[in-house]
Amino acid sequence: MHKHHILVTGANGQVGRELRDISKINKEHSFTFLGREDLPIENPELVSKFFSGSKYTALINCAAYTAVDKAESEKELAFQINGEAVGILAAVCKEYSTRFIHISTDYVYDGQASSPYSEDHPTSPVNVYGESKLSGEQEALKHNPSSVIVRTSWVYSSYGKNFVKTMLKLMAERKELSVVNDQVGSPTYAADLAEALLAIAISDHPVPGIYHYSNEGAISWFDFAVEIARIIGSDCIVHPIPSSAFPTPARRPGYTVMDKSLICTNFGIRLRPWKESLAACVKRINQ
Repeated sequence: MHKHHILVTGANGQVGRELRDISKINKEHSFTFLGREDLPIENPELVSKFFSGSKYTALINCAAYTAVDKAESEKELAFQINGEAVGILAAVCKEYSTRFIHISTDYVYDGQASSPYSEDHPTSPVNVYGESKLSGEQEALKHNPSSVIVRTSWVYSSYGKNFVKTMLKLMAERKELSVVNDQVGSPTYAADLAEALLAIAISDHPVPGIYHYSNEGAISWFDFAVEIARIIGSDCIVHPIPSSAFPTPARRPGYTVMDKSLICTNFGIRLRPWKESLAACVKRINQ
């Protein structure tokens, strides 16, 4: 196995931070981590200049505009970071023969399906965030057909802001909570996703294209909250409510469970059950 030099953009987000943790134990490869302040990825000149100095075998792009509701009023910014910038990175990677790996989202789908989405299912986002992420996929493949795009969903970790940390905080403060039960999908522990992205980065025979990745299992946000309460032994009562009772600026797709068999077949990745990963994350947060 030869040594890889892996560049990670968006290094301060949930997945970026998990990749940092992996890099500390994964000494056979070298890693370079860049946050927003280190390299504005929407600037083609700076990106090109940065690449000209080093030889990277792979770039894992974790940089993204992820504020789903805010994107409705910041469309231009969302499209700049999630769309244009992705095309810039993909093009530079092609120029320097660097493998380009990019994270996308289940929100490229409209949520009208009733069985898991395959990678070639027609996309039809219902909000600006989803549109901007779809634009990034298209930009990546246009500028670099050998890109690997990984659509994921409901990402959480011990880092940053996410559903799990919010629930832990609220359950400590309140006796009752209401959580939507009509949005169904699959949670993704960022530590597991980071492992999968690294496997793709160092794979000897990567098959380009679009892939799905999350933990195993299809649940609602309500189910997710109930399991969090169970793990920590909280007596906070969780009530199921419809999305209509909790209006948000951005529409949410109702069902975004994805078929993940392709990433398992092409990259030999094993998916962890969502409850197992959630328990591991909660344990880590409580330490």
